[in-house]
Amino acid sequence: MVSGRTGPPERSSRRLGQNFLADPNLLDAIVREAALTQEDVVLEVGGGGGALTERLAPAVRWLHVIEIDKRLRNELESLAEEVDGIDLVWGDAMKVDLGRLAPAPNKVVANLPYSIATPLLIRTIAELPSVQSWVVMVQREIADRLRAEPGTREYGSPSVLVQFACEVTMLRTVDPAVFVPRPRVGSALVRLRRTGPGASEDLAALVRLAFAHRRKSMARSLELARAGSLEPARAALESIGKPPDARAETLSPEEFERFATAMAERAEP
Repeated sequence: MVSGRTGPPERSSRRLGQNFLADPNLLDAIVREAALTQEDVVLEVGGGGGALTERLAPAVRWLHVIEIDKRLRNELESLAEEVDGIDLVWGDAMKVDLGRLAPAPNKVVANLPYSIATPLLIRTIAELPSVQSWVVMVQREIADRLRAEPGTREYGSPSVLVQFACEVTMLRTVDPAVFVPRPRVGSALVRLRRTGPGASEDLAALVRLAFAHRRKSMARSLELARAGSLEPARAALESIGKPPDARAETLSPEEFERFATAMAERAEP
């Protein structure tokens, strides 16, 4: 069943940073790229007016939909009454207890609200180990950051934290004209495939501190952020084969993990 829902009024979506897909062909393409089966349990963040929801629900065993804007209640609740297997969760996706979603999702498929796309992806990677793949629409700039290579301008803490656990693929770029309201930036559809567990809290904190002062060496950035000494960080960098004045953007996710281990060893009494 596809009714052609295109989303709520522009004023509502602008207030919440949401841009709703209005192209049925693109909506169908998202579902195809997700390679859904009747065994899948999917999480959709930002159900909006239900245009993607109504395509996902019949293709899977169960669909969790998180939506913050309760003015969309009539749209989504009427859809949930028509199609079995839809669990509506009203609230902020960055605050909802994802661990309580039952059954646990194994895929995330969504047109993500751009204002929370990066932290939401990192959160689902860390807190939903059951999820093995993501097919999500994000701002083009975010897509470039997620798949950026070490040493590039786009490479930063989100790149490290996502690539630490996932392989990132750009599926297609998307013109602003297919959204309501029309955003001022381009978008992209990306796929993440899990290759390992998410970063530990300690490693994630270390990565963020390492990038806190991008123009300075990594050891200096950590010193400024932690008010500690330069020497342990410099020694740890040398122990993994990096120069002591290396910047954070030169380390791969694997090198960050090795650096964190080296730092922990130096912190032991």
